[in-house]
Amino acid sequence: MSEQIESLLQKTQHTKDELIRLLSVQSAHETQLVLDKGLEVKAAHPGRKVYLRGLIELSNVCSKNCYYCGIRAVNIKVERYTLSTEEVLNAAHFSWQQGFGSLVIQTGEQKSTRFTSQISSLLQEIHKHTNNELTITLSCGEQSQETYKEWRQAGADRYLLRIETTNKELFYQIHPHDKNHDFDQRMNALADLKHAGFQVGTGVMIGLPNQTIADLADDLLFFRSLDVDMVGMGPYIEHADTPLFSSAHLLWSPSERFRMGLIMIALLRINMPWINIAASTALETLDPLGRQKGILAGANVVMPNLTPVSNRRNYQLYDNKPNLDKDASLSTKTLNEVVSSIGETICLHESGNSLHYLKRTGLF
Repeated sequence: MSEQIESLLQKTQHTKDELIRLLSVQSAHETQLVLDKGLEVKAAHPGRKVYLRGLIELSNVCSKNCYYCGIRAVNIKVERYTLSTEEVLNAAHFSWQQGFGSLVIQTGEQKSTRFTSQISSLLQEIHKHTNNELTITLSCGEQSQETYKEWRQAGADRYLLRIETTNKELFYQIHPHDKNHDFDQRMNALADLKHAGFQVGTGVMIGLPNQTIADLADDLLFFRSLDVDMVGMGPYIEHADTPLFSSAHLLWSPSERFRMGLIMIALLRINMPWINIAASTALETLDPLGRQKGILAGANVVMPNLTPVSNRRNYQLYDNKPNLDKDASLSTKTLNEVVSSIGETICLHESGNSLHYLKRTGLF
């Protein structure tokens, strides 16, 4: 059987059936074959490099009611917050001083004119205070084409909008079926982002209730068909204050969700060698060495959390999120040591643009 896996891993593009076979490996040996191939492809293409994105969780105010998310609008147990401009600029300045080269601003989804203007203003202020040396990623949910264009013109370079699953039926098992949670609208938003000139990222959860191996194969094929520039995906981790928590008995074990998360990273790297792939915080939640293992499976982006410690506990999309009380400077120091220890190099003072994007747009 291992010979079949080894043969499939020699291919650079896989069909759905081939992906299903590779996602179905069970033994530790065959799993490691897949992960090793992911690292081999990464070493040959983007290289044994890791890019840092300073993460700012700007606000946990959200208009959506996704069944899996701890900051869903109706969760009254969450203390809502929005960081001040000063707090955001302090975090951005720290990121710039540390040489991260890139910043991620993540929020719950809001669509007011005031919110749109706030983001535009922050983008301009960040660039002003960091000598235009930070590349900025936004992750602020579904917005209008006009809003995407405004934020792009204000200085945002990348946008992450996770589809969460490409199975429409499963999508509506983890979201309300209404106009605020519309599968086709989310798909269209990804096209709008590309049209606005962003480096476009998306992602899925791995190990959802009722999710199949075939679903995950379709997710990988979707990334390729959309020609995405970056992916942020990770194992699904339940949150006790959400409707989906009642389906916890249907879940794969945490160790299996973790293993599948690594396999998904490796297969994505093999099939899309030039894109940026994040080693998600969810990996670290399920395994103390999760980020390192994600990097060694093919990931090349890590996002240290720069959100003020006092606010982090109120931005828990899932339970047991790590590093809630770690000072940013301490976690950054640890990260440098960790990345070096596994034979990787942290690229400081580099934007870390997706090579796939640069190739796609003729800039590389």
